[in-house]
Amino acid sequence: MSEKVFRVLDLLKIDTDEKSLGLQCVAGKNGLDNIIESKNINRPGLALGGYFDCFAHTRVQVFGVGEATFVKNSKYEDEIKSIKQIMKYKIPCIFFSNNNMPPDFFLGLANERKIPILISEKSSDYLVSRLFQILTDVFANRKRFHGVLVEVFGIGILLKGQSGIGKSEVALELIERGHRLVADDSIDLKVIQGRTILGEGTSIIGHHMEIQGIGIIDVKRLFGVGAIRDKKNIQLVIELDKYDSDKEYDRIGLEEKYIDIMDVEIPYLLIPVMPGRNIPIIIETAAMNQRLKMMGINAAREFNKNLIRHLETEEIKKNFI
Repeated sequence: MSEKVFRVLDLLKIDTDEKSLGLQCVAGKNGLDNIIESKNINRPGLALGGYFDCFAHTRVQVFGVGEATFVKNSKYEDEIKSIKQIMKYKIPCIFFSNNNMPPDFFLGLANERKIPILISEKSSDYLVSRLFQILTDVFANRKRFHGVLVEVFGIGILLKGQSGIGKSEVALELIERGHRLVADDSIDLKVIQGRTILGEGTSIIGHHMEIQGIGIIDVKRLFGVGAIRDKKNIQLVIELDKYDSDKEYDRIGLEEKYIDIMDVEIPYLLIPVMPGRNIPIIIETAAMNQRLKMMGINAAREFNKNLIRHLETEEIKKNFI
């Protein structure tokens, strides 16, 4: 997917939709087209003190109660000089928390330098946290994937396999059995904090499915809102594979297998598909087994340990006799 350009105005639109920060632009409105280049947030305390060697000016700046008080009470030449120096940098925008309104001279500098000044009633801690969440989502590494994403017993499972293998039909059976559909055919994936893959459906397809012989169906209307979910972390990838007698399939499960998706390792299973196999039940079992593994319980390894212990005991008995 193409790299996204994100502007201050886009940030305001997100806030308008979610009504989470109650932002008000009080100056620098001619800079609302400024581009935000980083998900990271900066608190300019050192810069206000006159130290600019590490001033991260390309980041969104947040002025908390301390910084706002400094700006309001500045009267010495060095203090005013530091503030003016800050405003000379190409800053995307500046937030003031706790409804702190900066003085007129600061607003004038913002208008002159085209730096939007945004006021929020929220605390600085909440403001920094929420802004980071929004920008992390905006700048997340993204990819579009062909497959089916379902939630089975709380586990997000990404079904993959060649076209026509029956992924959608398997997902439909899982929905019928009380599980939930996240997306069919086209899935938008994004990396969260470098270690989690979040999947969601595209805005065009939504919670529709293509079933061969029937056509397009609307899962939400057919099965109700309880049968769908907008997004889900992917915790297991299952590939459906047409059975091949020449291939070796895992029969014990001692070896943990993973698949790399955007530099994130996710547990992976290869399940052969052949007449007579109940794939939905196998997937349900895989989901419950994955939950046990996440709790530190690995049935295959415990079975192997018990088997080795039994064999060792039998060997001791033989030697003793």
